[in-house]
Amino acid sequence: MITGLKIFFTILFCWMCYQVINTSLHSNLFKEWDFLGSIPWMRATLWDFYANVTAIFLWVCYKEKNIVLIILWLVLLVALGSIATCAYILIQLFKLKPNEGLREFFSK
Repeated sequence: MITGLKIFFTILFCWMCYQVINTSLHSNLFKEWDFLGSIPWMRATLWDFYANVTAIFLWVCYKEKNIVLIILWLVLLVALGSIATCAYILIQLFKLKPNEGLREFFSK
């Protein structure tokens, strides 16, 4: 199970990096912002994104002990979205010892 999750989140991480880089090369978000901000679905997507960031950040607060790391992950989650989420999950998966599973993954 853990190996499958490592593979899945590695693929997802790489896919999202590719998508963000490829889109950035073809479209400037800052030039498009006025248009994008006028679309109701874009605003709903942003609210959805930040709701997800909040949920994931609460898990980060639960898992991490160091306030500097907590703040760093907050900045990364807000700035990078699913790229940071996948990175955090991968770090947590690779920290597991061979005999540990999902219980240890979700707990401290």
